[in-house]
Amino acid sequence: MTIRGGGGARDQRSQAHPLDDGSSQRPPSGPRVGRPERSALRSPYGREPGGGHGQLFRFAVFVLVLAAIVLLSFATILRPLVAATVVDWAYDNPSALKMPFVADLVRENLGTKLSTAPSVDATEVQFTIQSGDTPEDLAPRLLADGFIGDERAFLFEATRRELGDKLDAGNFLLRRNMTPNEVVTGLIENRVVITVVPVNFREGLRLEQITAKIQTLEPPIAIDAQEFYDMVTEPPAELNAEFPWLETARPEGASLEGFLAPATYELRKETTAGDLVRMMLQAFQEQVGEDRLNVPGSRGSFYEVLILASIVEREAQLEEERRLIAGVYQNRLNTRPRILNADPTVLYGIDTLKLRDEIAFEEWRNYTFWTPAGVDLNTVELPEDLASYQTYARAGMPAGPICTPSVASIDAALDPDTESGYFYFVAIPDGGGKHAFAKTKAEHDQNRRKYGYL
Repeated sequence: MTIRGGGGARDQRSQAHPLDDGSSQRPPSGPRVGRPERSALRSPYGREPGGGHGQLFRFAVFVLVLAAIVLLSFATILRPLVAATVVDWAYDNPSALKMPFVADLVRENLGTKLSTAPSVDATEVQFTIQSGDTPEDLAPRLLADGFIGDERAFLFEATRRELGDKLDAGNFLLRRNMTPNEVVTGLIENRVVITVVPVNFREGLRLEQITAKIQTLEPPIAIDAQEFYDMVTEPPAELNAEFPWLETARPEGASLEGFLAPATYELRKETTAGDLVRMMLQAFQEQVGEDRLNVPGSRGSFYEVLILASIVEREAQLEEERRLIAGVYQNRLNTRPRILNADPTVLYGIDTLKLRDEIAFEEWRNYTFWTPAGVDLNTVELPEDLASYQTYARAGMPAGPICTPSVASIDAALDPDTESGYFYFVAIPDGGGKHAFAKTKAEHDQNRRKYGYL
C-alpha cells in the first residue's frame, strides 16, 4: 500500500509502453496541435520549398562582389599601366588629347609639371618662331632655351588650346618663370612688333658727321651718340678679334675714320651703338673685299690708299674724274717737295678745332660741316696734333683719312691716272661737277682766270 490511496504498487514499465501487436487501432486522425514534424515539409527531391531561388540570389550577389573586386583591382593595380600606355600613345599622337578620357589620363600623369615653371628668372627674352613651325618643332627649342621644363607638358597645353592653328612667324617675348600654359599664351599674344627705320649714311661723311646724324634719330630709334663716338674714336680691342682684317688695315691707335661703310642701314629699337659700329664694319668688309685690302707693295699700305681715297671722295663729283683727281695727288706725292695742297684736308682740320673747342657735343647735329673757310687756306694755322692736315704747308699725306670714301674712290686711289701728267685742277662753275685739269702752273693759272678765280 501506499500513502497515495491504498492501491498496490504500479508497474511503471508495463504502463509506460504497452505492447502494440498491431491488433489495436490508432485513434482517428484529425487536426494536430503543435509544430509539424520536419519530414512533413520536405519536397519529393529532398529540398525545402523555395530553396532554389535563394541559392540563385546568393550566387548573383557573389558574382557582383567578385566583379567589384576585379574592377577595384583594375583601378588600383592595372590602371597605372594602362594610363602609361595611353600617355605614351597620346604623346606620339597629340590629336588624341582632344578625347576627354585621354586628356584626363595625361593630365593626371603630368601632375605638377603643368603648373611648374622651369626657373624663377623673370627676364623677358625673345624667342623666334620660323615660318612653318609646329608645336612639335618648338618644344625641343623651348626646352633647350630653358622656357619649359617638360616637352610633354607644353605639348599637352599646346594641343588643348590648338596652338598649331594660331602660330605666326616672328619674335615673341617669353620668360623662364612661365608655366607651360603661360608659354602657350606668350607664343600667341607676346609678339614683338619690330619697327625698322632705314637710315642712310652717305659717302664722304666724317665720324663727327655720322655722330651728328645719329643725334637726329627719333624714337623708337635711339642710339647713344656719345657711346657711338667714343667707340669709333677709341675702338675697343675686341673689334680686332671680330674683324681680323682691321688690325692690319688700321695703324695701332688710329680711329675708325674711313672704315665705316656708306650704306643704308635698317635700325631697330634694340640697335645699340656697338651694333651699328659692327654693322658698318661688316658692310665695309663686304664692299671693299679682301683683294683691295691686300694692296700691292708699289701702292704702299691700304691705310695710305684709304687716306688718298678719302681726299678724292671730297673732291670728285663725277665718276670719270676720280682717277684723274687721284692721279693729280699721286703725281704731287711723287714729286718733291711732295706738297698736296688739298683743300678738303685743311677744312677737316678747321672743323675738328671748332667741334673740339667751340661746339658742344649736343649741338653737333646743328653744325654745318665742310664750310669754306673764307680765307686763303694756305694761311690757316693748325695745332701740332692737326698740323699734318695743313697740306699747303706740310709735305706728304695727312695723318689719317678725312671721311669715309666710296669703293669707286678706293679703286681710283689704287689705280690713279698718273700718265695724263696732271698736277692741277679747278672746279668749273655751273659745270655740273666738272673740273679743268692742267699739267703746269701756267695752264692752271689760265684756267683760274678763265673760270673767275683770278
